[in-house]
Amino acid sequence: MIELRDVSKRYAGGDWAVRHVTLTVEAGELVAVLGESGSGKTTVVKMINRLIEPDEGELRVDGKDARAQDPVALRRTIGYVIQHAGLFPHFTLADNVALVPRLLGWDEPTIRKRVDELLALVGLDPAEYRERFPDQLSGGQRQRVGVARALAAKPRVLLLDEPFGALDPITRTALQGELRRIHAELKLTTVMVTHDLVEALTLADRIAVMKRGELRQFATPSVLMKSPADDYVAELMGMVRHQATQLEAVTR
Repeated sequence: MIELRDVSKRYAGGDWAVRHVTLTVEAGELVAVLGESGSGKTTVVKMINRLIEPDEGELRVDGKDARAQDPVALRRTIGYVIQHAGLFPHFTLADNVALVPRLLGWDEPTIRKRVDELLALVGLDPAEYRERFPDQLSGGQRQRVGVARALAAKPRVLLLDEPFGALDPITRTALQGELRRIHAELKLTTVMVTHDLVEALTLADRIAVMKRGELRQFATPSVLMKSPADDYVAELMGMVRHQATQLEAVTR
């Protein structure tokens, strides 16, 4: 479980990036944080693993005060995936995935087994891929390795910041399905930042809609579509309906 209680963040010399956000992500839930650029969605996710420190409010992960924990130790218990994967180019794929387990002092046979399990989990044959380097992969394959690396130390929480934003539509759709499968198979608590309406509506159990640092609505896709909390959320949902109408017109 992830809990944010009246959390706010203000960058030096600027406006509030996040203002008085309160939400709870239940254990086993996949939540999308949706919003346009500058809405505060990435700041919210980075505060969960303390890459950014909140100025106000309370943040708890698995019932423990995140701000009372060593930030490095906290991050090693939380999987984190960013756009473009962020792999180390001079490391093999196996060494990229093994990074956190090695930092935690796992023995090499256990690490090797875990690497092979995870490469297989994300659809990459370990025998074929473990000794390759990132520049030998497609963008989609690199992103798969990024997910495997985030899961290496068996975290219960997975954070993703626009993980599929740079991928082509076919690869993106395939990886969205893989994410949902892995989330369910490993019983993760997952928070994903996205600006893609369809991605949020089709993947998430609930969606946190952000605008200008404020949480406008936190609800299931069905509730957002049927009962938007304000004009902004209604406008977003109207865009989805408009796109669906356009697609239907094309097929006539």
